[in-house]
Amino acid sequence: MKKLIVTLNGSQEIELTSQEIAIIEQNKIKYEQEKLTQEQAKQDAETKKASGKQKLLDLGLTESEVKALIGV
Repeated sequence: MKKLIVTLNGSQEIELTSQEIAIIEQNKIKYEQEKLTQEQAKQDAETKKASGKQKLLDLGLTESEVKALIGV
């Protein structure tokens, strides 16, 4: 794996050190974990919203009343 160094005199490619490669790999893992966490949080919010809507309907509210309350 290489990195590009750009200066006023031009540019050059330099091999990454094993430490730099390890950092890149760790960052990739962190990114994927954060992405999964955010996707799960979004899914959980959608599930809770649907559950809340159904509970309101089960209590006897009409669809239009629920929509007025929570916009769904």
